[in-house]
Parts: sequence; structure tokens; C-alpha cells
Amino acid sequence: MRYLCTIVAGLLVVALSGCDTLRSDCRALAEREAEIALEPGGDYFIGRRYYLPFTRFWGYLRRPGESWRTSRLVIMDESIIHNPDRGYEPPVKGATFGKDKNVEYYVYGSYTGEKAYDPSTDQILPVFKATRYVVRNKRPGFLFIPSEEYKEDYVTLRPLIMPSSANCQAALE
Repeated sequence: MRYLCTIVAGLLVVALSGCDTLRSDCRALAEREAEIALEPGGDYFIGRRYYLPFTRFWGYLRRPGESWRTSRLVIMDESIIHNPDRGYEPPVKGATFGKDKNVEYYVYGSYTGEKAYDPSTDQILPVFKATRYVVRNKRPGFLFIPSEEYKEDYVTLRPLIMPSSANCQAALE
């Protein structure tokens, strides 16, 4: 009986801590969404560099004033300007490619209407032709939710990991 009580108590702690994580994530999301809503409109994008070794995508782009829920993982066309971290890639000694992981940029340019294949992740992604990058924030914090876990083995960060507005509303009540 004592063993059963210990198991039930452990499960209860795990369940409650999961609720606390959801509540915490939802509070942080609400704060960030309020900040995003105040962004001035314009002919630019907000980009977040998302680097995984041996992949060809650049990161996520969204329009100003729009949630990261609507962001798109993109491959950059570097025919006009190179990516800000363009340099040698691993395993070359002193590699610089990917050193700007999670840096947020103002990105100017447009989608080309083309798609490109990233063989490392088996995804067909939109192509964006940038004309200019300006660092917006070198330490912007989380991308989709505060409790997200970044791993270099595969694409772990996607807009779909964000809890829905309905789930957040229920968690915060």
C-alpha cells in the first residue's frame, strides 16, 4: 500500500508540475504577444536564426506584428547578400557558420516563390532572398515557448509546439 501511495504521489507531482509549466509558458507567451502587437508595420521581416549542423535552412521569418505561430522556416538565397554568419562550416577548424544561433534580425527582402529541398531534414522549404540584415536582439530568449528544448540532432523548434490560445486561456483561469 505504501508503494502504491508513493507512485500516486509521484504521478501527482509530475502532473501538477506540467500544469505549472503550461501556465508559466502561457504567461510568457501572452507578454511576448503583447510586445509583438506593438511592433511598427513596414516592409521588413523579423528573423530568428535557427542553426542545426549540416542543414541548409536559415531560420524562421515572420512579419512585424504577427505571432511566431505564423513564422516560416526558410532557406536563404544568398545571391544578393550572404547570411551574416557566412564563413567556414564545421568540421573546418575555426568554423564560424552558425555562431549567430538564436540571434534576432530585421530582415529585408522577399520570398522568391521558389521552394528548396533540405536533405538533412527532408523538408521542402520556401526560399527567401534577403537584401539586408540588421541585428535586432542578440539574446531574444525563447522562440516558441520558454520550456522548449533545443537539440542539434533534429528540428525540435517548430511553431506547432506552442500551446493553442484556448489551452493557454484554460491554463490561466
